Amino acid sequence: MPNHIVLFEPLIPANTGNISRTCAGTNTHLHLIKPLGFETDDKQLKRAGLDYWNKVEITYHENLEDFIEYAKEGKFYLISKFADKVYSDENFTNTGEDHYFIFGKETTGLPESFMKEYEEDCLRIPMNDEHVRSLNLSNTANILIYEALRQQGFPNLELSHHYENDKLK
Repeated sequence: MPNHIVLFEPLIPANTGNISRTCAGTNTHLHLIKPLGFETDDKQLKRAGLDYWNKVEITYHENLEDFIEYAKEGKFYLISKFADKVYSDENFTNTGEDHYFIFGKETTGLPESFMKEYEEDCLRIPMNDEHVRSLNLSNTANILIYEALRQQGFPNLELSHHYENDKLK
């Protein structure tokens, strides 16, 4: 039951870098929908310290329509503060499909027409929006992927420490 994080037109390289680290650590496929607000060439990646970038399975999509065609057999979860359903009420274990957690651009979110088309698949993280407009994109992606992995029993992830007993003394 593969999990995927999808970033629609991400603008902030640090957010994408943090999310890519999470993807590397959780065997999660990362999808980037163009245009991107930054370059992903070797020079930029080295400058950002993303030495694990080659450990992440990344697929680039020219636009939202290309992504939808690519992932049409999977289950979409659109993440938005405007959704009615809370993410923790969703069951991420029983579909038998790939799960695509789709996050919008940091400044404007996901296109409204896309949100309306997949209204039943929109999820939110509860928060006090009197104090903040939104949660950080990379934090939000972490919350969602780890909830899905928790429900799935953390497949292929280490569940215990890897230190030898005598090294802890």
